[in-house]
Amino acid sequence: MTVSYTGVVTVTGEGRNGGHVSTGDGHLVTRLAIPKELGGAGDATNPEQLFAAGWGACFLGAVRRAAAQRKISLTSTTVVVEATLTHGDDGEFGLGTVLNLELGGVDQPTAAELGAAAHRICPYSKATRGNIPVTINATAAA
Repeated sequence: MTVSYTGVVTVTGEGRNGGHVSTGDGHLVTRLAIPKELGGAGDATNPEQLFAAGWGACFLGAVRRAAAQRKISLTSTTVVVEATLTHGDDGEFGLGTVLNLELGGVDQPTAAELGAAAHRICPYSKATRGNIPVTINATAAA
């Protein structure tokens, strides 16, 4: 397997509770905070938001690739990713995700087809397959 790229991120401090995140290239430098919904200050980003941002960006790339392979022209692409932190009866934390995909320039069956195709080829989708619950809601833009 050939390595195409390695993203490097350093997290320091208290992790999700007041830690700091920085990328090796300096393009992302931010604080972390526990969301208000979990009793924290909620005054900075959190790991679930960062995970959702990464997956969303990767997923739209996969959608564009799937459309290009099928010679489908998209007029718009939007995905809203919900990354949910769960807490099981066993006391363990987990994740669940919903990807709400909206595609312009296609009908509903084609939007659904492209959403499913993107989920098969997106590296984030591959990495999480079978590990967490994932829902893909693909709709054609009105």
